[in-house]
Amino acid sequence: MAISNPMYIIIVGAGKVGYYLAKALTQEGHEVLVMEKDRKVAEAIAEELGEIVMHADGCEVRSMSEAGMARANVVVAVTGDDEDNLVICQMAKRKFGVPRTIARVNDPKNEELFQELGIDQTVSSTRIIFNLIEQQIETGQVIPLAALKKGEIEVVEADITPGSPVEGLRIGQLDLPPNTLIISVIRDGHALIPHADTRLRQGDSVIAMIKAEREKELRAVFAGEQP
Repeated sequence: MAISNPMYIIIVGAGKVGYYLAKALTQEGHEVLVMEKDRKVAEAIAEELGEIVMHADGCEVRSMSEAGMARANVVVAVTGDDEDNLVICQMAKRKFGVPRTIARVNDPKNEELFQELGIDQTVSSTRIIFNLIEQQIETGQVIPLAALKKGEIEVVEADITPGSPVEGLRIGQLDLPPNTLIISVIRDGHALIPHADTRLRQGDSVIAMIKAEREKELRAVFAGEQP
């Protein structure tokens, strides 16, 4: 169903985040363009996403102009390089007048710098996970990071990839290793508080706390493999 106010959104970086974000935004009826400087990556996702994929360096002014950045409502920089993401967003705002810029920050230490330099919004998966651990998880109990290390507990991220046997299942239906605690589901860049009836979708990332020796078992559940 078409939305009433579709936007033109440029996504720079066709990794996992950019790929699934492009799919979700397109399904919502927005006009989307994905810029990717790695030719093989661009060609691979173009097989599924089609003409919305552009093989180009999102840091170059010429490529930005060809992508129509001057008419973009939002530019999202989600490459694996913080410096590139910063340059992309700054150029988008200063040269092309893009109203809103969003940058992925791989190193949380760079978040303050990005905000000081005028980036509208930053997203750090590391920061999201850290905050989830530090906040109340169950029954008001706070689990500090030091306790995780002492108890040999690991924070594990497992992705719901195409063909995963858990896609479409509710969390309460998962056959998880003993004492596994699902603390969040990251969906479209947002952290969801999970419940037993939360249904998993392709593209989700599940954040769990588990004993270190059980990590392979947990990953096997999501991959459909024997540990």
